[in-house]
Amino acid sequence: MNSPRVIVALDYASAEEATAFVARVTPPHCWLKLGLELYTAAGPMFVRRLKELGFRVFLDLKFHDIPNTVERACRQAATLGVDLLTVHCLGGRAMLEAARRGVGDTPARPRVIGVTLLTSLDARDTLEIGVSGDIASRTLALAELARSAGLDGVVCAPTEAQVLRSRLGPNFLLVTPGIRPAGDAVGDQRRVATPAQALASGADLLVIGRPVTQAADPSAALLSIEREIADVK
Repeated sequence: MNSPRVIVALDYASAEEATAFVARVTPPHCWLKLGLELYTAAGPMFVRRLKELGFRVFLDLKFHDIPNTVERACRQAATLGVDLLTVHCLGGRAMLEAARRGVGDTPARPRVIGVTLLTSLDARDTLEIGVSGDIASRTLALAELARSAGLDGVVCAPTEAQVLRSRLGPNFLLVTPGIRPAGDAVGDQRRVATPAQALASGADLLVIGRPVTQAADPSAALLSIEREIADVK
């Protein structure tokens, strides 16, 4: 993956709100991510509109269902021209392999990445849902499952990126939410890092929402982040 390395999370309730933001940024400086709320409100036509504008699109719907359903959903997502899409690693090997089959094998296919453990979870939360062991070891186990099932990478917290990079090698894509520029509020994320810290730990792409979308000048906010990470390999 070449630059840009920032994916802006379009956490908006309507296409109108998202469109107003999109008009203030440009494709050379960021990807755009659609999650459950905006996709439910705006649908596939909005994805197509973003692609027509030249943006790389991350469709973050976290598919988690029986293998056949997930395979068909991924096939439909591929027809939209998205660049990345997510599935839950906790869906198991058969589902992950089905997701990979669903996007096909052309060079332009979407990259499929697995969601390990949500960055909003801490050790007490994972225990409550029956995931034993420490978060780092569970994340690694799920990432190894994703790789062996043919996925292109995983979403992980920046706090786990270093160990995943060291164990999974340089060609496995690591996408990290929970990114907060120095001095910004943490919000509802618990396992966070600055952009430079995340990239230095091995992340490839950074998902950033409110620090950019709520900035008075989103383009200036992106440029500030670019300056912060310019020297990080």
